[in-house]
Amino acid sequence: MKTILRGKSKEVEINTGGPVVIIGESINPTRRKKLVETLSAHNFDYVHQLARQQIEAGAEVLDVNVGYPGVDDESLLPETIASLQDHFDIPLCLDSPNPKAIEAALKIAVGKPLINSVNGEEKSLQAILPMVKEYGAAIIGLVMDDAGITHDPEKRFRIAEKIVERAVSMGIRQEDVIIDPMAMAVSADPNACLVTLETIQLVHDRLGMNITQGASNISFGLPGREVLNDAYMALSIWNGLTCPIANPMKITALVRAADLVMARDEYAMRYVEFFTNPS
Repeated sequence: MKTILRGKSKEVEINTGGPVVIIGESINPTRRKKLVETLSAHNFDYVHQLARQQIEAGAEVLDVNVGYPGVDDESLLPETIASLQDHFDIPLCLDSPNPKAIEAALKIAVGKPLINSVNGEEKSLQAILPMVKEYGAAIIGLVMDDAGITHDPEKRFRIAEKIVERAVSMGIRQEDVIIDPMAMAVSADPNACLVTLETIQLVHDRLGMNITQGASNISFGLPGREVLNDAYMALSIWNGLTCPIANPMKITALVRAADLVMARDEYAMRYVEFFTNPS
């Protein structure tokens, strides 16, 4: 299955047959004091710096989140999107829990963006899916619903199925829905990674859809986070993950290696190019 995203002119194909597409995570104020300070001043120089670094490191889509305490994201998210579009031709992922901020950003977004996200809660489905249809965007579907987050992979799969069915019933193409199986911290639950990996496999095998997830969520609170993240990410890709939301400076080498091992890199061209021409 192929999900197509577009910037001003650049098109990115996310394909269940690989190779893996990296969605850059770094434009997010969480644990980034400098980003909060510059965004508060409506200064986008640091945002541009983060965008450039991620693109050079291998990101093909950029997640854009401007949420921090006290922010008016209904004005700041579209302002940030507009500034990025003025300087970079890359598909963007509009990331906010506020439907009004998402709609404001969709009004000025060029090409075909990705929305992060909708979930199985009735309130979320009713607020977000009509916008996806109206603006011709793609959408990430989180496998949680009105009952919260389940630890049963079959139940997570059924939520994914529900989101897809609702989207399709509204005229949204199935390939424009990307499922997020919800990676959780393994420090809090030793079965957390297994549950998510099984969910990835179920979505891949039964729905054949593109799958995303946060790349670093599972290692929260533990030492050696990058080693743990890499091990989990390799297993996720093997099970069907196609477009992780991650820091490309930390994950691109692993992704290039995984693509090569899984025969998604003919003659090792992308792998060799990455290691012989580092940015």
